[in-house]
Amino acid sequence: MFSTSIGRLRIISMMDGLSFLYLLYHSIYSKRILGIDDAIRIPGMIHGALFTIFCFLLLDAMLKQKWNIRPPFYNSPPILIFLSSLIPFAPIAVEIWLKKQIPAEKTT
Repeated sequence: MFSTSIGRLRIISMMDGLSFLYLLYHSIYSKRILGIDDAIRIPGMIHGALFTIFCFLLLDAMLKQKWNIRPPFYNSPPILIFLSSLIPFAPIAVEIWLKKQIPAEKTT
């Protein structure tokens, strides 16, 4: 799974999505309800690092798959994948779509 750019993107996408959900939990429950001010410091740094890695791996997959960023944007995989990283639970849909894209990379 780590041997292809899409495989690496799939793993980091799911890790980024899970860290985003964990960060949302800590920001709502631990910081706002319990009043712990430093509750989101460590999860925020971890999520930031994973998101940065995700952006680089998305660029790598975009270059290897020859995906383009041209209008119409609703038909551009890199933009849709990036936007899905900003929505909770959306990386699950990206995971399903990327899983179908792996044979395309192996034949190229």
